[in-house]
Amino acid sequence: MSWFIVQDQLIRQLDQTIMDPEESGDKDFLLHHCTPEGSSDEYAGMAMLLRANGTTCSLGAPIVWTEEDLTLADHHREPICRDGVTRDGKPVRVVISNFSPGTAVLEAAPLYHTRRTLRNTAFALAAVAAMGVFGAAWAGLAISRAGLRPVGDLTKAVEHIARTEDLGTRIPVKGNDEIARLSSSFNAMTAALAGSRERQQQLVADAGHELRTPLTTLRTNIDLLLRSEQTGRSLDPGAKERLLVNVKAQFAELSTLVGDLLQLARGDADHEPHVELAFHEVVTAAVERARLRGAEVVTDLSPWYVVGAAASLERAVLNLIDNAAKFSPGGQVEVRLRGGRLTVRDHGPGLSEEDLPHVFERFWRSPSARGLPGSGLGLAIVAQAVAEAAGSVRLENARGGGAVAIMDLPGTPDRRAGRTMPLDVQK
Repeated sequence: MSWFIVQDQLIRQLDQTIMDPEESGDKDFLLHHCTPEGSSDEYAGMAMLLRANGTTCSLGAPIVWTEEDLTLADHHREPICRDGVTRDGKPVRVVISNFSPGTAVLEAAPLYHTRRTLRNTAFALAAVAAMGVFGAAWAGLAISRAGLRPVGDLTKAVEHIARTEDLGTRIPVKGNDEIARLSSSFNAMTAALAGSRERQQQLVADAGHELRTPLTTLRTNIDLLLRSEQTGRSLDPGAKERLLVNVKAQFAELSTLVGDLLQLARGDADHEPHVELAFHEVVTAAVERARLRGAEVVTDLSPWYVVGAAASLERAVLNLIDNAAKFSPGGQVEVRLRGGRLTVRDHGPGLSEEDLPHVFERFWRSPSARGLPGSGLGLAIVAQAVAEAAGSVRLENARGGGAVAIMDLPGTPDRRAGRTMPLDVQK
């Protein structure tokens, strides 16, 4: 494109030079010093008179003319420009103008210098284009390598994790572009996976530890019963009954522990559907179940509607009541629901400040509770169920003695039909 622009400008300039009287000479001089039979070389420029009868008079090298030149000159007031040649074959630029009726003037200038300039310009533009292409390619390669280096690091990290399962691998994050965001997301993903694996391993280790005690007791009691039968030495009926009662209790503890483990370890695909439900009715159902187990519960409930899983929330409330009843034998458990806040209070000894941060950990038991029945998973199940309902739960020492569990769930005091589920609750 640049070459064509230069060519057009050079040709236009040459045409203007030819048509300039000071550059091309005087046409009257040409008319009076030429004859049809010959030509004169007194004039330094290239010019030629072309008459209607075909006779010409030239100053300088004669220009090859055509019948069309005379016709065009008679019908156009403005000069006409074209490329042409002299009789000796040299290329020239020709300007044809009307001198008088039936007479045209052909003025010309050599194209040699113009074409040489265009040729040199073409070589220069080709060199510049080649340098531009080379520079752009080099710059593109350098930029692509620099831009794709984080992607390469990310690919190597992924391949390393796939090969070694080392979730501790981290990618350095530089800047705030899309690659940096991708690296940050990858680091967050591997950290979450590492945490999940650690929690899984801890759950398996804790479960194995908790299962060992009842299994050891069961094996000891059953071995004692078998030895008694094999040796023919019958146990005292009272001792045998106590032994069997103990075996039954251990089986019940194992069943509870296995059920709690399944509750904690279930996957997202096993979650109950979250729907709008009357939380006060869920609490009432949990209270009735606790009373069937012998707990003395007093309630003060107001309507509250939440989005969640009814069975999980009922299990969570029941665990809070059971936990309170366990630490206040013979005392009342107070259950109160107001404005989305559920409180479950006991009248037991309370908890030490050192124990409060650990009460919702799996298999954790306070020193005073290690002799009491339970799997150590009840409050962990509570925390999981409340988190699934986008709520929060904590345990505090109550004023006047005892402990109080506080559960907050988002919701409304009025039922709204067709209410949609919050995105952070939906699973």
